[in-house]
Order: sequence, then structure tokens, then C-alpha cells
Amino acid sequence: MSSDHVPRVTDYGFGISAIDADYLRPGLAAIHLVVEGDKAALVDTGTSSSVPGLIRVLGIKNLDPADIAYVFVTHIHLDHAGGAGEFMRCFPNAKLVVHPRGARHMADPARLIASAMSVYGEMEFKRMYGVIRPVDANRIIEAPDGFSLDFNGRPLVFLDTPGHARHHYCIFDRSSQSFFTGDTFGLSYREFDVDGMEFVFPTTTPVQFDPVAAHASLDRIMGYEPSYAFLTHYGRIGHLPRHALELHQLIDAHVRIARELRDVPDRRTALVEELGNLLLSRIVAHGCKLPQEEIHDLLSLDVGLNVQGLENWLDHAGGN
Repeated sequence: MSSDHVPRVTDYGFGISAIDADYLRPGLAAIHLVVEGDKAALVDTGTSSSVPGLIRVLGIKNLDPADIAYVFVTHIHLDHAGGAGEFMRCFPNAKLVVHPRGARHMADPARLIASAMSVYGEMEFKRMYGVIRPVDANRIIEAPDGFSLDFNGRPLVFLDTPGHARHHYCIFDRSSQSFFTGDTFGLSYREFDVDGMEFVFPTTTPVQFDPVAAHASLDRIMGYEPSYAFLTHYGRIGHLPRHALELHQLIDAHVRIARELRDVPDRRTALVEELGNLLLSRIVAHGCKLPQEEIHDLLSLDVGLNVQGLENWLDHAGGN
């Protein structure tokens, strides 16, 4: 990446923009910028390597690092919060807003680092996430269920939304009648859009997948009748009633496949194949014309992580 690289930016209404986090590939992870008057906030951080490009985007938008009032991390998985310590170092006036279950791990990320290394291995961890810095506990705000925040006159409400992780909140922005959903409302890559209609699928990644809670969190979000959802992976989607229904169906399909393959030999390989086939068939039925090999490549990381999450659920939560 060149020193003058500027990541892709998608501007929406209501002062909201999606800035590519430069994480693994273009279009995989977004940092959402929210501007209200003379202040700005960021939703999710990408990794420490996301910072240089983000600062260049802020400059283009005539924003100074001192203008960042809040950094919101929807949950503490490292593609969403790995850059938080570096963000707080670079944005001196910002407060970090995090779920109560995640706050201590932002102040002391040792367990986060160890957990991620156990999933990816040390070398791959360093390649993907770089340096993880601790955050000064005095700059951390905990956001329990129902927490309200006045962001420069713009009301934000934080909802506890487990299912993907027990340390996950979603943010309801009354101004845009929209949610910032992290991973609770699934994943939706722009490469799969067909004539303006998105394809959305769930993420069951390690290590706290809970299908009952995931269904309940979707229903809770839809109870606000939101116009849009802003997904970390990736950007704004509409058509939320349709997508919520399909996410419910796909969560159940993931659970069914996991239970059916619980005791087969080489379970992980079998799960990767079945989940890959499930999503491929749904994407083709959606009307996506990409070559199947390209679809497979775009899905491969998420399918592998979903399988790890399902295996953990089978082995530790019972999956009965």
C-alpha cells in the first residue's frame, strides 16, 4: 500500500460515510464515519493499519483528528475493535464506547490477543491485526442495554444484541432511522448485489454463537422499523424486512446442518462443504452472475469462521 493511499469512501445521507478499513481485501470491512455539526464519531475501527488511510479521508473531509468525539466498537472481535487502541492514541479527544462485557478487554487486551492467536496462529494473527494497544480505562464509556448518548445533539440508543457475541451492541440512530449493526444483522458484500437488491447471510463465528439470541436480536432491531442497517461487512443495506426473514431462515439452516453433521468423520471438512454449498445456492438463486469460483473465494473466509463457530456451539453449548 502506498503512503498516499486513500481508501474507498461511500457517502450516504445524514452525515454517514463508509470508509474501507483496508482489512484483507477491499470491500470486506467498513469504518462508518458519522458527522454531526463540528463533531464526528466512528463506528468500528478495523485494525491499527486502518488508521493512516482513515486520517487521510478525514483530511479530505476537512475533519481534524481532534474533532473525533467518540469511537464506538459494536463488539470486541478484532476486525471491529483491533484498532481501538491506535485510534485512541491518534484521536486525543475521543471516548471509546463499548459493551460492558468488552470494556476490560479494551483496557487490557491480553486475553483478546491470546484468543485470536489460538484461532489464527501467531504469524497469521500479526499479519491480520498488527499491534493491539490498550486503551486508558478513564477514556472508556460502558454502554449497557438501553444506554442513550447525546452526540452533539444527535440522539443514539444502544441495544444489547447477543447471538454473534455476548459483548455486542447495536446503535439506533434516530436521525436516519437506522441501525449500526456490527455483525448482528449479518454480512452483505456489495459484489453480490443484483439490481440494487443485496444478499445478506449470518455470521456464526467463534466463540459465542447463540442461535436463540441471534433470532431475538434480529426481532428486536426490526421492532424499531429501521429504514437501513449499516453493516461493518459492508456498508448500508435496505430492504430490511426481506433480509431479516432470510437471516432467520439461514440461521436455522446453519443450525440444521451443524446438527446433521455433528458426529460425521472429519466434521470440519463436511461442514465447510455443506455451508459453502448452501450459500452458493442462495447467491445463485439471488441472481448473482459472478463465476462460482469467484463467489467461493469471496465466501471462503466467512465459511471457515462460521464452521469454527458452529463447532464450538456443538461442543460447548450442546447444540441440542
